Amino acid sequence: MQLRNKTVSIIGGSGFIGRALVKKLALSGAKINVLTRNAVRSKNLKTAGDVGQVTVMSGDALVDEDIINSIRFADYVVNLIGIFHPSGKQNFLNSQAELPQRLGQIAKKLDVKKIVHVSAIGADLESKSQYQKTKAEGERNLLRISPGSTILRPSIVFGPGDGFFDRFAKIAMISPALPLIGGGKTKFQPIFVGDVADSVLFCLGHSQTDGQIYELGGPSMYSFKELLSYTLGSIGKKRALIPISNFAMQIPAALFSILPNPPITLDQLRMLERDNVVSENMPNISSFGITPQPIEAHVPYYLSCYRQGGIFASNQ
Repeated sequence: MQLRNKTVSIIGGSGFIGRALVKKLALSGAKINVLTRNAVRSKNLKTAGDVGQVTVMSGDALVDEDIINSIRFADYVVNLIGIFHPSGKQNFLNSQAELPQRLGQIAKKLDVKKIVHVSAIGADLESKSQYQKTKAEGERNLLRISPGSTILRPSIVFGPGDGFFDRFAKIAMISPALPLIGGGKTKFQPIFVGDVADSVLFCLGHSQTDGQIYELGGPSMYSFKELLSYTLGSIGKKRALIPISNFAMQIPAALFSILPNPPITLDQLRMLERDNVVSENMPNISSFGITPQPIEAHVPYYLSCYRQGGIFASNQ
């Protein structure tokens, strides 16, 4: 199915995955509506397409009227809303458990053809992590209302400006050491942001993905320690990697939670108790005919700004 001249509304489309998805959708010829908290700050998204192809709308995904205005004329909807810690009136319950259900109800009334919902590996109704538990509740609630929806569960997503490699590179520029929480043994399967966006496009255009849940991971698995070591190698820095138990991190994580953008929270500590990799029993990105790209193809290039002579380089 071609997406040319179809209208796709993206809820939460100004974030990391959203920016990549808008570019891919624009190239496909789709018309794109983006619901974001501040349209002025996100106006650069319009440059991804031709004049009038990308519409950026200010609104609150927790307000039904704003969702209605965003998806009223949409053929398809993509939900990218997710939070790692509560902020303001956003919390895990209303943003990750309740929003998918409300979105499904509204989309059904407006005859939206399909919803693609981006969740996360680790979504589990029995999880001790509120992030993972509410992700699973959101999936369940959406599929009850809209059984033809498609769920995508990526592992950590990487790309320029990501929340892992780029974030730890910045920390390494000012810190003499990096913590190996839980000994650095937790495994991850990083997936390139462009591959996640391509997966969304495939699901929008192919009915065989209706009602399915897919887990998205890259070609290789790495321990947390291996990923931090790779980050340091990519920026040409030597930093101590200090093992620290989850128990020892509980007090710092509790104190960090009062910050607007905490480096680690108690809930994230609970998430690190389980590997974040694709299950052998779940369909994966190979179902879409996509060969996932390795970290080596991208990470050293967008972290080059932190190397000697880069714009963030220092003599530390």
